[in-house]
Amino acid sequence: MIHNLAQGVQAFTSNVFLVEGNRTVLVDTGANFDVVDAIQSRVDGLDAVVLTHTHRDHVGNVAAVTDAFDVDVWGYDDTIDAVDHAIEDGATLTLGDDEYTALHTPGHKDDHLCFYAADAGILFAGDLVFQNGSFGRTDLPEGDRQTLIESIDRVLESIDTSLAEMHTGHGPSVTSEPYDHVELAGQMARRA
Repeated sequence: MIHNLAQGVQAFTSNVFLVEGNRTVLVDTGANFDVVDAIQSRVDGLDAVVLTHTHRDHVGNVAAVTDAFDVDVWGYDDTIDAVDHAIEDGATLTLGDDEYTALHTPGHKDDHLCFYAADAGILFAGDLVFQNGSFGRTDLPEGDRQTLIESIDRVLESIDTSLAEMHTGHGPSVTSEPYDHVELAGQMARRA
């Protein structure tokens, strides 16, 4: 079960996904709202926090979450203060009840990761791509359009048209033909 705890929140925040199951994991912590209360209203505890990347709208609540639940934070670059453990490109990790592959996808930020569960057909896309062909900003520090395009291409090579759900860092999740939205984002990034 995947819940977006930031849905309806009126604040500068990313989406925050609570993935329930054998290993209850929070994907990104968001910022500027009481995510601890939102977590506690659904589950008794967390097994881990996993970050798509460390822009402040995605990690602003890290300290509150780690204090409340005594959990470690996993991300691509463990030299960054918010990250306790590194996730290597291609590593396999359990989120909820499913096995996900971590894909290093820089271009929006150097430490950006996407998480893909082939068997379940689920992609956590972070700020790489969004619905309707939108894609992550490349005008911030560490942003690079060509690198972003290469990362989108890498995700397209990893997923297929059976993709059932795409959960993005901002905006609504995509459950209707999400593969097409990723493909369109690749096309739009080349045009922009």
